[in-house]
Amino acid sequence: MAAESEQSEQPESTPSNAVSSRVLEVQQGQKQPGPLRIASLGGGHGLFQTLKAARRLAPEDISAIVTVADDGGSSGRLRKEFDMIPPGDLRMALVALSVRDDAEGKFWEQTLQHRFGGSGALAGHALGNLLITGLKEILGQEQAALDAVMRLTGAQGRVLPVCTEPLDIQADVSGLDDDPRVMRSVRGQVAVASTPGQVRRVSVIPENPEINPAALEAIRGADLVTLGPGSWFSSVIPHLVLPQVVRAINESDALRILVLNLNGEPGETQGFSYERHIHVLAQHAPGLHVDVVICDSASVTSESEREYLQKAARILQASMVFADVREIDEAGRASSRHDELKLAQVLSDVYVRYTHDQEPAEIEPTEEKQG
Repeated sequence: MAAESEQSEQPESTPSNAVSSRVLEVQQGQKQPGPLRIASLGGGHGLFQTLKAARRLAPEDISAIVTVADDGGSSGRLRKEFDMIPPGDLRMALVALSVRDDAEGKFWEQTLQHRFGGSGALAGHALGNLLITGLKEILGQEQAALDAVMRLTGAQGRVLPVCTEPLDIQADVSGLDDDPRVMRSVRGQVAVASTPGQVRRVSVIPENPEINPAALEAIRGADLVTLGPGSWFSSVIPHLVLPQVVRAINESDALRILVLNLNGEPGETQGFSYERHIHVLAQHAPGLHVDVVICDSASVTSESEREYLQKAARILQASMVFADVREIDEAGRASSRHDELKLAQVLSDVYVRYTHDQEPAEIEPTEEKQG
Protein backbone atom coordinates (compact mmCIF):
# COMPACT_ATOMS: atom_id res chain seq x y z
CA MET A 1 0.00 0.00 0.00
CA ALA A 2 1.30 3.45 -0.80
CA ALA A 3 3.01 5.05 2.16
CA GLU A 4 1.27 8.08 3.64
CA SER A 5 2.50 10.81 5.97
CA GLU A 6 2.05 10.20 9.69
CA GLN A 7 -1.15 12.26 9.86
CA SER A 8 -1.69 13.86 6.46
CA GLU A 9 -4.75 15.84 5.43
CA GLN A 10 -7.70 15.04 3.11
CA PRO A 11 -8.00 12.54 4.63
CA GLU A 12 -5.48 12.41 7.46
CA SER A 13 -3.83 9.01 7.65
CA THR A 14 -0.95 6.94 8.90
CA PRO A 15 0.86 4.08 7.15
CA SER A 16 -0.34 0.51 7.21
CA ASN A 17 1.66 -2.70 7.19
CA ALA A 18 -1.23 -4.61 5.59
CA VAL A 19 -1.27 -4.63 1.79
CA SER A 20 -3.85 -6.63 -0.15
CA SER A 21 -2.66 -8.27 -3.36
CA ARG A 22 -5.29 -6.50 -5.50
CA VAL A 23 -4.11 -3.14 -4.14
CA LEU A 24 -0.52 -3.96 -5.12
CA GLU A 25 -1.58 -5.22 -8.54
CA VAL A 26 -3.52 -2.04 -9.30
CA GLN A 27 -0.70 0.18 -8.02
CA GLN A 28 1.91 -1.67 -10.08
CA GLY A 29 -0.21 -1.64 -13.23
CA GLN A 30 -0.67 -5.42 -13.25
CA LYS A 31 -4.45 -5.18 -13.04
CA GLN A 32 -6.75 -2.55 -14.48
CA PRO A 33 -9.57 -1.57 -12.13
CA GLY A 34 -13.00 -2.55 -13.38
CA PRO A 35 -16.40 -1.77 -11.86
CA LEU A 36 -15.97 -1.45 -8.11
CA ARG A 37 -17.32 -4.39 -6.09
CA ILE A 38 -18.28 -3.51 -2.52
CA ALA A 39 -19.19 -5.83 0.36
CA SER A 40 -20.56 -4.07 3.45
CA LEU A 41 -21.03 -5.95 6.72
CA GLY A 42 -23.27 -4.80 9.57
CA GLY A 43 -26.88 -4.26 10.44
CA GLY A 44 -29.49 -1.67 11.31
CA HIS A 45 -29.05 2.06 10.83
CA GLY A 46 -25.25 1.93 10.65
CA LEU A 47 -25.29 -0.42 7.67
CA PHE A 48 -28.12 1.64 6.17
CA GLN A 49 -25.90 4.74 6.03
CA THR A 50 -22.92 2.80 4.71
CA LEU A 51 -24.98 1.27 1.91
CA LYS A 52 -26.35 4.65 0.88
CA ALA A 53 -22.77 5.89 0.71
CA ALA A 54 -21.70 2.80 -1.24
CA ARG A 55 -24.47 3.38 -3.80
CA ARG A 56 -22.72 6.59 -4.79
CA LEU A 57 -19.55 4.63 -5.59
CA ALA A 58 -20.77 1.34 -7.07
CA PRO A 59 -24.54 1.27 -7.51
CA GLU A 60 -24.55 -1.93 -9.54
CA ASP A 61 -22.29 -4.20 -7.48
CA ILE A 62 -22.93 -3.89 -3.74
CA SER A 63 -23.38 -6.85 -1.43
CA ALA A 64 -24.99 -6.05 1.91
CA ILE A 65 -24.01 -8.78 4.37
CA VAL A 66 -26.48 -8.52 7.19
CA THR A 67 -26.64 -9.74 10.78
CA VAL A 68 -29.48 -12.15 11.59
CA ALA A 69 -29.80 -11.86 15.38
CA ASP A 70 -32.63 -9.33 15.80
CA ASP A 71 -35.26 -10.55 18.27
CA GLY A 72 -37.30 -7.43 18.98
CA GLY A 73 -40.31 -5.65 17.54
CA SER A 74 -41.81 -6.74 14.24
CA SER A 75 -38.72 -8.77 13.35
CA GLY A 76 -38.77 -10.69 16.59
CA ARG A 77 -42.46 -11.51 16.27
CA LEU A 78 -42.08 -12.81 12.71
CA ARG A 79 -38.91 -14.70 13.58
CA LYS A 80 -40.71 -16.53 16.37
CA GLU A 81 -43.99 -17.16 14.55
CA PHE A 82 -42.52 -18.30 11.23
CA ASP A 83 -39.20 -19.76 12.45
CA MET A 84 -37.31 -17.61 9.99
CA ILE A 85 -34.35 -15.27 9.76
CA PRO A 86 -35.49 -11.95 11.29
CA PRO A 87 -36.36 -9.64 8.38
CA GLY A 88 -35.89 -6.18 9.93
CA ASP A 89 -32.18 -5.57 9.28
CA LEU A 90 -32.57 -7.18 5.86
CA ARG A 91 -35.44 -4.80 5.09
CA MET A 92 -33.31 -1.81 6.09
CA ALA A 93 -30.59 -2.96 3.70
CA LEU A 94 -33.15 -3.43 0.92
CA VAL A 95 -34.41 0.10 1.49
CA ALA A 96 -30.88 1.52 1.34
CA LEU A 97 -30.26 -0.20 -2.00
CA SER A 98 -33.73 0.61 -3.35
CA VAL A 99 -33.88 4.31 -2.56
CA ARG A 100 -33.42 6.53 -5.60
CA ASP A 101 -33.78 10.28 -5.81
CA ASP A 102 -36.99 10.14 -7.81
CA ALA A 103 -40.67 9.65 -7.06
CA GLU A 104 -40.55 5.87 -7.52
CA GLY A 105 -37.59 5.57 -5.19
CA LYS A 106 -39.37 7.58 -2.51
CA PHE A 107 -42.48 5.44 -2.99
CA TRP A 108 -40.59 2.21 -2.34
CA GLU A 109 -38.83 3.68 0.67
CA GLN A 110 -42.15 4.69 2.21
CA THR A 111 -43.75 1.37 1.29
CA LEU A 112 -41.06 -0.89 2.75
CA GLN A 113 -40.66 1.25 5.87
CA HIS A 114 -44.38 1.77 6.55
CA ARG A 115 -45.52 0.51 9.95
CA PHE A 116 -49.11 -0.42 10.71
CA GLY A 117 -50.91 1.50 13.40
CA GLY A 118 -53.82 0.43 15.54
CA SER A 119 -53.85 -2.16 18.30
CA GLY A 120 -54.53 -5.37 16.41
CA ALA A 121 -52.32 -8.20 15.20
CA LEU A 122 -50.65 -6.02 12.56
CA ALA A 123 -49.84 -3.13 14.90
CA GLY A 124 -46.16 -2.23 14.76
CA HIS A 125 -45.31 -4.51 11.85
CA ALA A 126 -43.27 -3.01 9.02
CA LEU A 127 -44.84 -3.62 5.62
CA GLY A 128 -41.45 -4.59 4.20
CA ASN A 129 -41.05 -7.26 6.88
CA LEU A 130 -44.41 -8.75 5.94
CA LEU A 131 -43.52 -8.67 2.24
CA ILE A 132 -40.28 -10.56 2.88
CA THR A 133 -42.12 -13.07 5.08
CA GLY A 134 -44.87 -13.65 2.53
CA LEU A 135 -42.42 -14.10 -0.34
CA LYS A 136 -40.37 -16.50 1.78
CA GLU A 137 -43.49 -18.65 2.24
CA ILE A 138 -44.20 -18.53 -1.50
CA LEU A 139 -40.64 -19.11 -2.72
CA GLY A 140 -39.41 -21.33 0.10
CA GLN A 141 -36.21 -19.44 0.99
CA GLU A 142 -35.32 -16.10 2.56
CA GLN A 143 -32.70 -15.42 -0.11
CA ALA A 144 -35.19 -15.97 -2.91
CA ALA A 145 -37.58 -13.59 -1.14
CA LEU A 146 -34.91 -10.90 -0.80
CA ASP A 147 -33.91 -11.24 -4.45
CA ALA A 148 -37.57 -10.92 -5.44
CA VAL A 149 -37.96 -7.68 -3.47
CA MET A 150 -34.79 -6.35 -5.13
CA ARG A 151 -36.31 -7.03 -8.56
CA LEU A 152 -39.66 -5.58 -7.52
CA THR A 153 -38.14 -2.30 -6.34
CA GLY A 154 -35.55 -2.03 -9.10
CA ALA A 155 -32.75 -2.03 -6.54
CA GLN A 156 -29.19 -2.78 -7.58
CA GLY A 157 -26.82 -5.00 -5.66
CA ARG A 158 -27.73 -7.87 -3.35
CA VAL A 159 -28.81 -8.34 0.26
CA LEU A 160 -27.27 -11.43 1.86
CA PRO A 161 -27.98 -12.76 5.35
CA VAL A 162 -24.64 -13.67 6.92
CA CYS A 163 -26.09 -17.02 8.07
CA THR A 164 -28.82 -19.24 6.72
CA GLU A 165 -30.38 -19.59 10.18
CA PRO A 166 -31.32 -17.06 12.88
CA LEU A 167 -28.78 -16.37 15.62
CA ASP A 168 -29.05 -15.36 19.26
CA ILE A 169 -26.52 -13.00 20.80
CA GLN A 170 -25.30 -13.95 24.26
CA ALA A 171 -23.26 -11.50 26.34
CA ASP A 172 -21.19 -11.68 29.49
CA VAL A 173 -22.21 -8.59 31.45
CA SER A 174 -20.79 -7.06 34.62
CA GLY A 175 -22.40 -4.45 36.86
CA LEU A 176 -25.73 -6.23 37.22
CA ASP A 177 -24.84 -7.46 40.71
CA ASP A 178 -23.76 -5.72 43.90
CA ASP A 179 -20.37 -7.34 43.40
CA PRO A 180 -18.86 -5.75 40.25
CA ARG A 181 -16.71 -8.83 39.72
CA VAL A 182 -19.76 -11.01 39.10
CA MET A 183 -20.48 -11.72 35.44
CA ARG A 184 -23.99 -12.55 34.33
CA SER A 185 -25.15 -13.99 31.02
CA VAL A 186 -27.64 -11.94 28.99
CA ARG A 187 -29.24 -13.48 25.91
CA GLY A 188 -30.92 -11.78 22.97
CA GLN A 189 -30.09 -8.72 20.88
CA VAL A 190 -32.63 -6.47 22.57
CA ALA A 191 -31.52 -7.52 26.05
CA VAL A 192 -27.85 -7.01 25.19
CA ALA A 193 -28.46 -3.63 23.53
CA SER A 194 -30.46 -2.33 26.50
CA THR A 195 -28.55 -3.83 29.42
CA PRO A 196 -27.70 -1.34 32.20
CA GLY A 197 -24.53 -3.33 32.86
CA GLN A 198 -21.21 -3.36 31.02
CA VAL A 199 -20.95 -5.81 28.12
CA ARG A 200 -17.62 -7.61 28.35
CA ARG A 201 -17.90 -10.22 25.62
CA VAL A 202 -20.46 -11.51 23.15
CA SER A 203 -20.92 -14.81 21.35
CA VAL A 204 -23.62 -16.28 19.14
CA ILE A 205 -25.93 -19.25 19.52
CA PRO A 206 -25.68 -21.72 17.87
CA GLU A 207 -21.92 -21.68 18.31
CA ASN A 208 -21.19 -22.98 14.79
CA PRO A 209 -24.02 -21.72 12.59
CA GLU A 210 -24.29 -22.38 8.88
CA ILE A 211 -22.70 -19.44 7.07
CA ASN A 212 -24.31 -18.20 3.87
CA PRO A 213 -21.86 -19.26 1.12
CA ALA A 214 -22.97 -16.33 -1.05
CA ALA A 215 -21.88 -13.93 1.71
CA LEU A 216 -18.42 -15.50 1.87
CA GLU A 217 -18.15 -15.38 -1.92
CA ALA A 218 -19.10 -11.69 -1.95
CA ILE A 219 -16.43 -10.86 0.64
CA ARG A 220 -13.71 -12.79 -1.19
CA GLY A 221 -14.64 -11.26 -4.55
CA ALA A 222 -14.92 -7.65 -3.38
CA ASP A 223 -12.61 -4.75 -4.16
CA LEU A 224 -13.73 -2.88 -1.05
CA VAL A 225 -14.98 -4.43 2.22
CA THR A 226 -16.50 -2.24 4.92
CA LEU A 227 -17.19 -3.06 8.58
CA GLY A 228 -19.33 -0.73 10.65
CA PRO A 229 -20.55 1.64 11.77
CA GLY A 230 -23.35 0.26 13.89
CA SER A 231 -24.21 -1.15 17.29
CA TRP A 232 -20.82 -2.57 18.19
CA PHE A 233 -21.86 -5.62 20.21
CA SER A 234 -25.10 -6.44 18.40
CA SER A 235 -24.50 -5.51 14.73
CA VAL A 236 -20.76 -5.37 14.02
CA ILE A 237 -18.98 -7.87 16.29
CA PRO A 238 -21.51 -10.72 15.70
CA HIS A 239 -20.09 -11.00 12.17
CA LEU A 240 -16.58 -11.28 13.57
CA VAL A 241 -17.20 -14.10 16.05
CA LEU A 242 -17.83 -16.27 12.99
CA PRO A 243 -14.40 -17.71 12.04
CA GLN A 244 -15.37 -18.30 8.40
CA VAL A 245 -16.30 -14.64 7.98
CA VAL A 246 -13.03 -13.43 9.51
CA ARG A 247 -11.11 -15.85 7.30
CA ALA A 248 -12.93 -14.59 4.19
CA ILE A 249 -12.10 -10.97 5.11
CA ASN A 250 -8.45 -11.83 5.66
CA GLU A 251 -8.23 -13.81 2.42
CA SER A 252 -9.98 -11.15 0.34
CA ASP A 253 -7.91 -9.04 -2.04
CA ALA A 254 -10.15 -6.10 -1.14
CA LEU A 255 -9.19 -2.90 0.60
CA ARG A 256 -10.70 -3.56 4.03
CA ILE A 257 -12.07 -0.56 5.91
CA LEU A 258 -13.41 -0.33 9.46
CA VAL A 259 -15.68 2.69 10.06
CA LEU A 260 -15.82 3.69 13.72
CA ASN A 261 -19.00 4.90 15.39
CA LEU A 262 -19.43 8.58 16.16
CA ASN A 263 -20.52 8.05 19.75
CA GLY A 264 -20.86 5.35 22.38
CA GLU A 265 -24.33 3.81 22.60
CA PRO A 266 -26.33 3.68 25.84
CA GLY A 267 -26.36 0.14 27.18
CA GLU A 268 -23.71 -1.23 24.81
CA THR A 269 -20.75 1.11 24.57
CA GLN A 270 -21.63 4.09 26.76
CA GLY A 271 -18.42 5.86 27.72
CA PHE A 272 -16.26 3.88 25.27
CA SER A 273 -13.35 5.73 23.74
CA TYR A 274 -12.64 5.22 20.04
CA GLU A 275 -9.54 3.33 21.05
CA ARG A 276 -11.60 0.97 23.17
CA HIS A 277 -13.94 0.27 20.25
CA ILE A 278 -10.93 -1.05 18.33
CA HIS A 279 -9.56 -3.05 21.26
CA VAL A 280 -12.92 -4.73 21.92
CA LEU A 281 -13.30 -5.65 18.26
CA ALA A 282 -9.76 -7.07 18.15
CA GLN A 283 -10.39 -9.10 21.31
CA HIS A 284 -13.39 -10.76 19.67
CA ALA A 285 -11.58 -11.35 16.36
CA PRO A 286 -7.89 -11.67 17.29
CA GLY A 287 -6.84 -12.77 13.80
CA LEU A 288 -8.70 -10.04 11.91
CA HIS A 289 -6.69 -7.81 9.58
CA VAL A 290 -7.99 -4.59 8.04
CA ASP A 291 -6.20 -1.94 6.01
CA VAL A 292 -7.81 1.32 7.13
CA VAL A 293 -9.78 2.57 10.14
CA ILE A 294 -11.89 5.70 9.56
CA CYS A 295 -12.64 8.03 12.47
CA ASP A 296 -14.48 11.36 12.47
CA SER A 297 -11.83 14.07 12.57
CA ALA A 298 -13.83 16.52 14.68
CA SER A 299 -14.33 13.90 17.38
CA VAL A 300 -10.61 13.26 17.95
CA THR A 301 -8.58 16.46 17.79
CA SER A 302 -5.63 16.02 20.16
CA GLU A 303 -2.37 14.54 18.93
CA SER A 304 -2.15 12.23 21.94
CA GLU A 305 -5.61 10.76 21.29
CA ARG A 306 -4.73 10.20 17.65
CA GLU A 307 -1.48 8.50 18.60
CA TYR A 308 -3.34 6.14 20.94
CA LEU A 309 -5.79 5.37 18.15
CA GLN A 310 -2.98 4.63 15.73
CA LYS A 311 -1.43 2.21 18.23
CA ALA A 312 -4.79 0.49 18.59
CA ALA A 313 -5.22 0.31 14.80
CA ARG A 314 -1.86 -1.45 14.47
CA ILE A 315 -3.39 -4.40 16.33
CA LEU A 316 -5.49 -4.87 13.18
CA GLN A 317 -2.47 -4.03 10.97
CA ALA A 318 -4.37 -0.93 9.87
CA SER A 319 -3.70 2.75 9.31
CA MET A 320 -5.87 5.52 10.72
CA VAL A 321 -7.76 7.99 8.56
CA PHE A 322 -9.32 11.03 10.22
CA ALA A 323 -12.00 12.74 8.13
CA ASP A 324 -15.21 14.73 8.51
CA VAL A 325 -17.99 12.14 8.25
CA ARG A 326 -20.61 13.44 10.71
CA GLU A 327 -24.01 14.56 9.43
CA ILE A 328 -25.08 18.14 10.16
CA ASP A 329 -28.84 18.62 10.43
CA GLU A 330 -30.87 21.44 8.89
CA ALA A 331 -30.45 23.50 12.06
CA GLY A 332 -26.68 23.24 11.78
CA ARG A 333 -26.34 20.82 14.68
CA ALA A 334 -24.07 17.78 14.64
CA SER A 335 -26.14 14.60 14.49
CA SER A 336 -25.31 11.10 15.69
CA ARG A 337 -25.33 9.71 12.14
CA HIS A 338 -22.72 9.47 9.44
CA ASP A 339 -23.41 11.71 6.46
CA GLU A 340 -23.80 9.49 3.40
CA LEU A 341 -22.20 11.96 0.98
CA LYS A 342 -19.25 12.67 3.29
CA LEU A 343 -18.74 8.97 3.95
CA ALA A 344 -18.94 8.20 0.23
CA GLN A 345 -16.31 10.86 -0.47
CA VAL A 346 -13.97 9.48 2.19
CA LEU A 347 -14.41 5.88 1.00
CA SER A 348 -13.69 7.00 -2.56
CA ASP A 349 -10.73 9.10 -1.44
CA VAL A 350 -9.20 6.28 0.59
CA TYR A 351 -9.80 3.66 -2.10
CA VAL A 352 -8.32 5.75 -4.90
CA ARG A 353 -5.34 6.92 -2.86
CA TYR A 354 -4.48 3.45 -1.60
CA THR A 355 -5.11 1.54 -4.81
CA HIS A 356 -4.49 4.00 -7.64
CA ASP A 357 -2.04 6.41 -5.96
CA GLN A 358 -3.85 9.43 -7.43
CA GLU A 359 -6.23 12.20 -6.44
CA PRO A 360 -9.91 11.15 -6.33
CA ALA A 361 -12.71 13.00 -8.05
CA GLU A 362 -15.24 14.91 -5.97
CA ILE A 363 -18.56 13.16 -5.41
CA GLU A 364 -21.46 15.48 -6.14
CA PRO A 365 -24.83 15.38 -4.36
CA THR A 366 -27.55 13.90 -6.55
CA GLU A 367 -30.38 16.12 -7.68
CA GLU A 368 -33.85 15.05 -6.63
CA LYS A 369 -35.92 14.26 -9.68
CA GLN A 370 -39.65 14.73 -9.95
CA GLY A 371 -41.88 12.24 -11.64
